[in-house]
Amino acid sequence: MTIYSAGLRVSEAAHLKVSDIDSQRMQICIRIGKGNKDRYCMLSQTLLEILRRYWYAYQPTGWLFPGAENGKPLSTRSIQRVFKQSLAQASIHKEASVHSPRHSFATHLLELGTDIYSIQKLMGHSNIKTTSIYIHVQEQKVLNIVSPLDRIQDSDNA
Repeated sequence: MTIYSAGLRVSEAAHLKVSDIDSQRMQICIRIGKGNKDRYCMLSQTLLEILRRYWYAYQPTGWLFPGAENGKPLSTRSIQRVFKQSLAQASIHKEASVHSPRHSFATHLLELGTDIYSIQKLMGHSNIKTTSIYIHVQEQKVLNIVSPLDRIQDSDNA
């Protein structure tokens, strides 16, 4: 849920600290993401409620998702294994990886009308070409776009 809700890379989710969750500003601080860059992502209200329940149950102090080894975060391999197990338990047979929720995050934002440059920033991409790889606009959606000329004409007739 954390990966999907903010479009995180698996390594970014694994390396979250409790202090990276800013419920006042409703942001998640991603420290030293890909390219050694820090960035902020949105904190979903739904995720915040789940994380609060998780925190009350496990009370992590350093790493949000601590690993088996004391003082180390949960490994990306462990996250991948849990993701695969979750797919099997949910009887989802479609090919997917732990990167799929990140891809879905970008695609769903685009489908909701978010501009690609905002998605680029949220995803932490330096180059817009990287963001466009994630985005697969359905041909039918493209064909249903109304020409700006028609929108102007319709408003003139109103």
